[in-house]
Amino acid sequence: MKRPIVAWILTALLLFAPAGAALAQSAVQQPTVRIKDIARFDGVRENQLYGLGLVVGLEGTGDGRSSQANVQMVANMLERFGITVNRDELRLRNVAAVMVTADLPAFARPGDRIDVTVSSIGDARSLQGGFLLQTPLQGADGQVYAVAQGPVSIGGFNVRAGGAAVQQNHTVVGMVPNGAIVERSVPTTVLRGDMLTLVLHQPDFTTAARVAAAINNVFTPDTARAVDRGAVEVRVPAVFLDNPVEFMALVEEIEVTPDAPARVVVNERTGTVVIGHQVRIATVAVSHGGLTVRIESEPRFGVVPPAGEDGQPMPVIVETTRIDVKQDSGAVLIQGGASVEDVVRALNAIGASPRDIIAILQAIKAAGALYGELEIL
Repeated sequence: MKRPIVAWILTALLLFAPAGAALAQSAVQQPTVRIKDIARFDGVRENQLYGLGLVVGLEGTGDGRSSQANVQMVANMLERFGITVNRDELRLRNVAAVMVTADLPAFARPGDRIDVTVSSIGDARSLQGGFLLQTPLQGADGQVYAVAQGPVSIGGFNVRAGGAAVQQNHTVVGMVPNGAIVERSVPTTVLRGDMLTLVLHQPDFTTAARVAAAINNVFTPDTARAVDRGAVEVRVPAVFLDNPVEFMALVEEIEVTPDAPARVVVNERTGTVVIGHQVRIATVAVSHGGLTVRIESEPRFGVVPPAGEDGQPMPVIVETTRIDVKQDSGAVLIQGGASVEDVVRALNAIGASPRDIIAILQAIKAAGALYGELEIL
């Protein structure tokens, strides 16, 4: 026996009132990515190194008399070679004191080469054409893990002549590609017993649960377990205990659909607005200068595809949204879901500036009508 149409409408009102938002969200397909693109194994990390060095061979663009760091360092170096000099008489415009930094990758072995960054700490005008002398690089524990040396590349120039100057790029910071040789490796522990831990780059409870479910679908149901919003514990099957790297490679290639919070990111300096697909806006009206933005929700009667034994279509109440943007010079009307994307598209259509768009989004958020995070850079 078919149910009366009134009963269908009451059921739709009680159970399917948010169906419009759900259908609008389902229309946006989330990308499927590999686990290795959204997570890393705990223990696989870089370590920062630093050291104090000298760049020599500059063409009169090194540290001036006001900087004593290079004088002290050159004097100490000469004394190690058995040469004693009067530090007060040294004038070293061809030398610059620099800070040398580098990132030591995980599993780096002695003899591997890594890039280093060279930054002036004095008043040098340019490091162009300079050569970095041998500089030990130490970690936070004070141990030396690499030694750097080589020609400095600044990717620009700084030329002065006749009172005029021409400069391209930042000339007091440079790179020494493959300029450091690793002398000591950092112990790395990834496998603890038979357990591995995946750490998400963007912590999220939904994503963590999906990662654990995807791993369990490929292996056994008790292989992975989401610990919290940022970590997933993975048990290495007994068959892979002798070769955990193969198991880790298989896990990294598993595809999963990550989730993300509803967020709007705006950059007031550049006028850039980036909108997450989950962001929604409630019924609200905003007046900004000559602009008027009105967002209204309208319930409409609709049906969903047939389901169940009787195969009858099921009526629901679908909430659609109308966005009306008016300006002195024109008006735009948009039919669709209540999303920030629709508002921005409407504002762009009538020539609103990025500053106006950002100001309107901030006002909507302050009114409590923006369902999502608003992050201002």
